[in-house]
Amino acid sequence: MKEYKIKINGNTYDVVVEEVAESNAKVSVNGNPYNVELGQSAAPKAAPKPAAAPAPAAAPAPAAAPKAAAPAGGTTVNSPLPGVVLNVNCKEGQAVSKGECLIVLEAMKMENSIEAPCNGTVQSIKVQKGDSVLEGAALVVIG
Repeated sequence: MKEYKIKINGNTYDVVVEEVAESNAKVSVNGNPYNVELGQSAAPKAAPKPAAAPAPAAAPAPAAAPKAAAPAGGTTVNSPLPGVVLNVNCKEGQAVSKGECLIVLEAMKMENSIEAPCNGTVQSIKVQKGDSVLEGAALVVIG
């Protein structure tokens, strides 16, 4: 088990890597458990120069990676602040109107309604109830 104290956008997170098996890891971020799927590192296209220093190892991500990139032409609704998803009020394929509440996010013991910025159809939902998200994390994609 390894413990890290990482800082992202000025916020400090206590990360504990409990177990790593092949492409999955069990981690805990500020006491909240997560199962994280580890991606493969891209192989360098050219051999590194001998004088180059090795890159530092990356710290584990405090939240699960998004399911997929936003489809072309879609509007991604991002989290305006870090918090916990209390409720997901939409489904993939559902038509939504501008201002309609898509997600209820708890931050600093307050419930925040995350609203649709435009009319459209929900193409994908990137979070589920109970997920902890960071500021700027993708929540929903509207097409």
